[in-house]
Amino acid sequence: MAQKIAKDNFRSVFKTIDKDVVRWFPGHMGKGLKQMQLKLRSVDCIIEVHDARIPISGRNTDFKYTVSGVKPHILVLNKADLIPKKLQTPIMDKLKSDYKHVIFTNCKDHQCGGVKKLFPLTQDLINDSNRYNRQDEEDFNLMIIGVPNVGKSSLINALRARHLRKGKASSVGAKPGMTRSVLHKIKMCDNPLFYMLDTPGILTPNITDVEVGLKLALCATIQDHFVGETIIADYLLFWLNTHNHFEYVKYFQMDKPCDDILQLLAHICKIHKKILRIRTPLNEYVVKPHLDAGAQILLKAFRDASLGKYMLDESLL
Repeated sequence: MAQKIAKDNFRSVFKTIDKDVVRWFPGHMGKGLKQMQLKLRSVDCIIEVHDARIPISGRNTDFKYTVSGVKPHILVLNKADLIPKKLQTPIMDKLKSDYKHVIFTNCKDHQCGGVKKLFPLTQDLINDSNRYNRQDEEDFNLMIIGVPNVGKSSLINALRARHLRKGKASSVGAKPGMTRSVLHKIKMCDNPLFYMLDTPGILTPNITDVEVGLKLALCATIQDHFVGETIIADYLLFWLNTHNHFEYVKYFQMDKPCDDILQLLAHICKIHKKILRIRTPLNEYVVKPHLDAGAQILLKAFRDASLGKYMLDESLL
């Protein structure tokens, strides 16, 4: 009953933020897109990687026209371990009009069934295609594309480890935008001879919906400091409350849900002992909660599924 009473007073709309999330498109992304287009003639199949937590919103739908074209195209929804498995079928049903081939993966799992399925499917699609100007080429090239920080490099390394059994070929980082340019060929398999092209993460140049931008930020496809940790944390709290997900109450040892991000962050700071000692003009010190540190703790708990497994587009299914 306490949760229901608290929820009656929750926000129904997330206020518009001041940060210009909707136009965050660094120059290196435009350059990277042009590089990808120049490589298209040498590509046999496009593998688009996206975050399974935002399978509908946040995808760069322009890829279908600017990069993929008539090439065989597979959508890989990575980080599938972070969403409820029961949602995979509804997600595929929602996407079937746009994507004929959808595979869920967890590239951190060496036994991932999705990773195992990917290469045979790729071979079948290429064999059924015309290959256009590459009919006489003995090697096959895959281009791995997607928005930042969805696991493209992790997928490349997983495929390489599975089919070539050598070390990592592409850098993996927690921050979006680590891959800045289209790299040289990375060998994936000797027989048949397959190569992969890693590419920079490319966001849609104009994110038309602020909430889509916040979901991208929450899944770390936009660097936190561009939006602000507290703003992202506030959107997370709003989303959790709106969708009746109150697992954070138990996780952070609270008495009941709340709708005030400053109250929640102050509580997190208290239990994690995150404080700031600030000197006043009178040369005295006051102690305040380190709210940015509290926001980082909250975001980490969401991103590593400590709060539970969530799919942020559940209302769009």
